[in-house]
Amino acid sequence: MNRTAVLAPLLALAACSPPALLTGLDRLTPGEGGTRVASGVPFTPELKLDVYAPPHVRQGARLPVVIFYYGGGWVAGSRGGYGFAGSAYAGQGFVTVVPDYRLVPGVRFPTFVQDSALAVKWTRDHVAEFGGDPNRIAVAGHSAGAYNAAMMTLDPHYLRDAGVPAGTIKAAALLSGPYDFYPFTEMRGRDALGQWPRPAETQPINFVTAAAPPMLLGHGTNDDIVNVRNSKALAAKLQAAGVPVELKLYQGKSHVDLAKSLSRPFRRTTPALADSASFLHRVMP
Repeated sequence: MNRTAVLAPLLALAACSPPALLTGLDRLTPGEGGTRVASGVPFTPELKLDVYAPPHVRQGARLPVVIFYYGGGWVAGSRGGYGFAGSAYAGQGFVTVVPDYRLVPGVRFPTFVQDSALAVKWTRDHVAEFGGDPNRIAVAGHSAGAYNAAMMTLDPHYLRDAGVPAGTIKAAALLSGPYDFYPFTEMRGRDALGQWPRPAETQPINFVTAAAPPMLLGHGTNDDIVNVRNSKALAAKLQAAGVPVELKLYQGKSHVDLAKSLSRPFRRTTPALADSASFLHRVMP
């Protein structure tokens, strides 16, 4: 292969956003991963999602399902940029859905949580078409995406309003998420949630009950974007309510490290993917 043929895809990747760059590198790297089997599927008039499946899904399969919500501070991100996450969980045996949600400044809280709940409705209604089991749906996410997943899982009205039966979400595996961060001390939190007249209603930790599904909370101890206190506090609240919870603290790892380690080139840098996949398989047998 000539030098131009080797450099061309790498130069193209260099012009991408960091998540899109990870997705591009992921596609060029051998290792475990799934395949995108549906792209740009509408689940609202404005929003679309992608579906990833493990290799060689047999006819009539009913595999466990993960809906992955990407981060980006509620101001950035796209399903295409996080193809590496969809492929990662599909490679671990899950039919994986990666939905978009509307972003700030076009919307404010609670719109992005409501959008996330509508993705659950689509998944419950349609995932069997791709070999997924609608009775074994989990949510996962990183950063703002972990917030969205936690908020709609813990505050039951979001799924109820979207037409999703109680108990549809069987488990959650959340990485580097903000769950207990009022008062808002940084710009993204203020912009996304600060206009809501009842701030307590924006905090996932305030909605913990014994009805919450099992949760894994992963966080890097060197996270300087979302303080690790968020995961520690939510884990303690869940445990006090009798909810099965695992808190995974990744020593010396940053906010970005956990998301990055879902991509094949960096998968050995943290065990976040293996930890979350193992947990979800265990609680959704």
